[in-house]
Amino acid sequence: MINLSTERLKQILITAGIIDEKTFNTIVDEASRRKQNPIDIIISRGIINEDYFYLILAKAFNVERVDLGATVIDEQVLQVISEDIARSRRVVIFGRNQDGSYNVAMENPTDLETTNFLTLRLGAPVRPFLVSDEDLNRGYTLYGQKQAQDFKQLIEQSIKESLRSKARGAEEAAKDVPIVALVDNLLAYAISSRASDVHFEILDDAVLIRFRIDGILHEILRMSPQVHSSVIARLKILSGLRIDEHAKPQDGRFRYKVGGKLIDIRVSIIPTFYGEKVELRLLDAAQKPLALEELGMFENTAKRIRDAIGKSYGMVLVCGPTGSGKTTTLYSIMNILNRPEVNIVTIENPIEYDMRYVNQIQVNEIAGITFSNGLRSILRQDPNIIMVGEIRDSDTAGISVQAALTGHLVLSSLHTNDAPTAIPRLMDMGIQPFLVSAVLNAISSQRLVRHVHIDCIESYTPKKAVYETINEQLMELDVDPKAVKLPKTFYRGKGCDACNHTGYVGRIGIFEVMEITENIRQLIISPNFDLDTLQHLARKEGMVSMFEDGLRKVELGMTTVDELFRVIRE
Repeated sequence: MINLSTERLKQILITAGIIDEKTFNTIVDEASRRKQNPIDIIISRGIINEDYFYLILAKAFNVERVDLGATVIDEQVLQVISEDIARSRRVVIFGRNQDGSYNVAMENPTDLETTNFLTLRLGAPVRPFLVSDEDLNRGYTLYGQKQAQDFKQLIEQSIKESLRSKARGAEEAAKDVPIVALVDNLLAYAISSRASDVHFEILDDAVLIRFRIDGILHEILRMSPQVHSSVIARLKILSGLRIDEHAKPQDGRFRYKVGGKLIDIRVSIIPTFYGEKVELRLLDAAQKPLALEELGMFENTAKRIRDAIGKSYGMVLVCGPTGSGKTTTLYSIMNILNRPEVNIVTIENPIEYDMRYVNQIQVNEIAGITFSNGLRSILRQDPNIIMVGEIRDSDTAGISVQAALTGHLVLSSLHTNDAPTAIPRLMDMGIQPFLVSAVLNAISSQRLVRHVHIDCIESYTPKKAVYETINEQLMELDVDPKAVKLPKTFYRGKGCDACNHTGYVGRIGIFEVMEITENIRQLIISPNFDLDTLQHLARKEGMVSMFEDGLRKVELGMTTVDELFRVIRE
């Protein structure tokens, strides 16, 4: 996010009528305490959305705003400066004009030092354009096309050298230069590919390396099984695990730096039939919580969440299967609530991101710290807000409910397919209906869909069968298809080098939020309670299903109808 002086930012926002001086000064104080950019807090609170903010900035700077996703960029023009310089200066050169000047997308077009530096380096004038963070990162992916080819060559060379190595034993080989280079290159390649997970899987005749990118696993390469033990030993050394333990699962973590970027890597090792399998989860150590709208929530959905967490007590649940982004949503909610006047304490397994001024506890069953007894200890710490990473048993559920009843706001996640199902799930855990009715403020459920790659987006008219399938899904949700206006034109990505010919880059959430209204509370405690009646009443009370939320994102070209069906039917 652009780094403006406080006075300049205040002047721009007040002049545009976005915020008053008193509110702005309060946010600046909070940003200073949390060591965050005031803009991030302003956006996360919903005072202004990011797109409108950049439009105001462009007007204030008297420059044009560029959308790199809708701009054809000549690779030769892009490559006139290296990726390292582009990233360090937060610029992307995307065009050249007839007079010889270069068009430069800049995070801060008023940065004279950078424009002077580029003018001297290029030997030509530069014309600055304002660009958003997301757009800059999209531009950097174009560098990644060549970088991916380079990494594959480096990895293949490292494998060949490691096979020629004369190191004896896995531990000795793990410190050998070819193995160190092999692991380093694999990690760098995974990070440049935007992988969230890396899998090392041992087969009878090869080691399979797979990256999970935008939720989908891709086979990257296969290595000789001869290097397997050395690679596993190297990863164990990095994460502080026992090298001589091969029969038991092990978990660890380490921090890796590539190109000035810090990545936290969680390591899980399990024994399988042919040997040990390793799974690495890659987490950006500098990742900041996103605003609810940045997660993919539309304004009315985000408002329901903000209303629910605006209460001083009660429970807000985020539901969905593993890998649906529940923890990211919980961190975004905590970021909204993280103020000087509140004490936030969490119990998590694992702690995914470090959040300043939030007291985070890591579950450690060996040390006797579980969700339930950790939660009991938290209640003695005078908390205002408690975040429980996951409610997975009746003991944790019972303590969480009691905490919500005694004046605390409790945030947690639950594994259910949709929002209404969370209520019978709590009852199955032994929570009495009158308690469920009393403590719940709202329940959100979500999935992650892949985002259409804007650089290669195209429109098309779907076949009749697609509409029939949509109507069938709506009828399953007890929605009259005639009441839903479906678009005549849909969108998809054609596929290009920048998106690895998938047509997608990044992911976005689809959501449903069920507010616990008075009518829903009465139904929960009713002897005639059943899930079908609850779902019907929730819709009547204004809940929009994930499928309908996804359809709107399909209509806007944010995702595809095929992707929506894939995640809804998982």
